[in-house]
Amino acid sequence: MENNLFQQAKTAVNRITNAQGGAANQQDKQAAQNAIQSAKAESSPEEQQQLQQLEQKLRQHNQLS
Repeated sequence: MENNLFQQAKTAVNRITNAQGGAANQQDKQAAQNAIQSAKAESSPEEQQQLQQLEQKLRQHNQLS
C-alpha cells in the first residue's frame, strides 16, 4: 500500500507536468518538491526509487518550461 505522502508527491508532480502551456507556477513547483522530500522520510526503498524518478521528471520539466 502506498503511503499518503508518496501519493501526494506523485499527484503534485503529475499536476505540474500535465499543466497546459507551462501553467504551473513557482509555488506549485516548490510544493511538489516539498512533497517529495516529505515522502522520502516515510517511504520504502521502492518508493524512494520512484520519488527519485519524480524529482528527475520535475527537474526536466523545469528546464523545458
